[in-house]
Order: sequence, then C-alpha cells, then structure tokens
Amino acid sequence: MKIGYPCINRSIGCLSSRTFRLKSYSEERLIETVGGNLECLLQTLRFNVERGLLFFRITSDLVPFASHPVCRFDWRRHFRKLFKGIGAFIRTNRVRVSMHPDQFTLINSLSEDVLKRSIAELRYHAAVLDQMGLDLASRIQIHVGGVYGDRKGSMQRFEERYSRLPLPVRRRLVVENDEKSYSLRDCLKLHERTGIPVVCDVFHHRLLNHGENIREALRLAGLTWKKRDGLPIVDYSTQASGKRRGSHAASIRPAAFKRFLSDSKPFDFDLMLEIKDKEKSALRALRAASADPRLNSR
Repeated sequence: MKIGYPCINRSIGCLSSRTFRLKSYSEERLIETVGGNLECLLQTLRFNVERGLLFFRITSDLVPFASHPVCRFDWRRHFRKLFKGIGAFIRTNRVRVSMHPDQFTLINSLSEDVLKRSIAELRYHAAVLDQMGLDLASRIQIHVGGVYGDRKGSMQRFEERYSRLPLPVRRRLVVENDEKSYSLRDCLKLHERTGIPVVCDVFHHRLLNHGENIREALRLAGLTWKKRDGLPIVDYSTQASGKRRGSHAASIRPAAFKRFLSDSKPFDFDLMLEIKDKEKSALRALRAASADPRLNSR
C-alpha cells in the first residue's frame, strides 16, 4: 500500500498547475508555463519521496490548452528531456502516479462536441504518461458520466464509446463510482462488459451503495484489476462537517482513518487521499498507518 494525495503541494511554494487565459495564448507563454510546471512537479515528487509518500495524482493542467485546437506547438518534443527525467525519477523511486481529468470529460455525453473534446483531453492525459515512459500502473481515472434520464442507455453509450477509444487511452483508463449517479455496482457492470478496472471511492460508496460494506466493496473492485494494472486504486475521504452532502473534509480524522485501515484488511491497494489540506493529511495518514504491514513507504 502506497499513500498519496492529488495535484497540489501546499508546502513547497510552487504549483505544477499554473495556466493562463486562452486570449493570451502564445507559444512563448506556453513554453514558459509548462517548463515551470514540470520543474515544480519534479520538486513535488522529491518532497514526497523524502517523506515516504509514494503515490501522487498529477494535475491535468500540467500542459495548459494541450487538448485545445489553439495549441499546435509540439510540447512533447520540446520538453522530451524533462518528461524523460521525471519519468526516470518516478521509476527509480517506485512512485505510482495517476491523473484525473475534470468533470467535463464525459465519454457518454449526448453531445458529439463534448465527446470530441473529451477524447482530445484523454489523449493528452495518455500522452503525458507515455512521454514519461511509465508502465500501465499509471492510470487515468474518470467517472461514468451523466445519466441523461436513461441510465441503461447511458451505460451502453459508455460501453460502446470505450471500445472505440484510442488504444493509448483505453489501456490506462479506469472508472470510479460517484455519490449521485453511478454506484460501485454500476461500475462493476461496466467492467463485466468492457474489462475496465474499477476504482473504489470509499466516501462516494458510503453515500451511494446497495448494502455492500466497505470490505465487500474493496473485494469486488479489487477483482477488476489485473497484475499489469498495478495494485487497485482506492480513493479515501470523509464528509466535511457542516457542508453539503458529499463535500470532502478539510483534514483527515486519524481515528476514522484507522478504522478504515482495520475495516479494509486484508485487501492491499494504493490509497489516494482526497483531503483538502493535501500533503499535511497524507503525512498524518502515513503516521497512522505506520504499523500496518501493507504499508510501502520505503
């Protein structure tokens, strides 16, 4: 089990997600921004490795406008050495990374335009991971999408379009349950039809389920992962006090986290903490899990 957090480190004083407005797009601006983002990503990964945090979700904003028609610059070629260097660092230190496009990436959308943009965005995410030379344990995580008043039809549309996605995308894609529309059971049905691995989001599962306890949910999701996919990925958070249902907590609650570790045994997985204070809670989680024999913090 490796423990990590998504996208932003609040301790090191830089961001790997710097972007700019479309109207101010230029190749010079893109080169400057991407160069800084990649340098900050490497700095973040070094911070994590030094502290035993070996799982990290790379921001989708690493290369601004990469999937937009305005970007005709060959960023892959220009930044090849930087990407290779980051990939070598990841492999040498046995870090696992993932990516998670935003909520507007919808391969089951009723809109052909949204579908086109979604495929372009997924191609970009796959290109980032491929440029780093990473194996198939580095995944791209999405939700099923919208229901559009027809759950069965929307799931069939996901299935059909998944089968037609470009291979570099399809071989890295995983699907996650959500708290409103598609439960873990729905995702498992999609796995049966497509073979796509399923990420179990523990927080979402507590809010939308069919009576499966956490241990059973982890077992079922874990069965969808093959050896080449790496360990199953699990997302963890809790409800934020006083916020709307489904809002992620600002900080980890050690007692609740220890209960989760106990409830999740004996299943092994890599754990993404979707907690708002990022590395601070990840480090607390690492301490809370220090006696867990599954933990890999090197």
